[in-house]
Amino acid sequence: MSTTQMIFGGPEQAIFGVGMTQLGKSYGLPVYINVGLSDSKRPDAQAALEAGITLAFGTAAGADIFGHMGIAGVDQAASLDLLTMQNEVIAYVESTMRELDISDEALGLDLLEKLGPGGSFIDTDHTFERFRKELWMPKLLDRSYYQAWLDSGAKSMEQRCSVRKQEILDSHIPDQMDEKFVYELDSIVSAAKKELGD
Repeated sequence: MSTTQMIFGGPEQAIFGVGMTQLGKSYGLPVYINVGLSDSKRPDAQAALEAGITLAFGTAAGADIFGHMGIAGVDQAASLDLLTMQNEVIAYVESTMRELDISDEALGLDLLEKLGPGGSFIDTDHTFERFRKELWMPKLLDRSYYQAWLDSGAKSMEQRCSVRKQEILDSHIPDQMDEKFVYELDSIVSAAKKELGD
């Protein structure tokens, strides 16, 4: 209230999103909410914290669609670096929402019994076959040893997001729209212009 500035990244936004999701789901509707946003003006720690927490609440509530990714400072700017960071946050949150397989096979109960106390599971086929499915592998979060991080340039999350954004911009080739579809769009625009006298 001190500035009348709208708040996108506060806990109120998460609560609002959860409430909207509960209302929509009670009517059997798909739900679109604005979470994963930030009041930060750049893709920094504040942006990651606000996006992560509000997205986690919205996802746990069961919302179907999240919107307005990549905006910064309460709709005052857009940032492809922030969008890149939010993509990583979304992947992180999605990985927490998967169903856990606690079957005997998934837990490796036979293997537990065979190896017994003090046995090592790290070099077993069971571990090798499952670890990539069970462990989320981030594209941008750094999980390296400290010295390895230093040796690779000691880049911050913000720097890694910027590098990844540039890689995408340099390498992505958008799919071409079907010519028939383009023709139909042009026809609609032409008809609208004619109708509006433009």
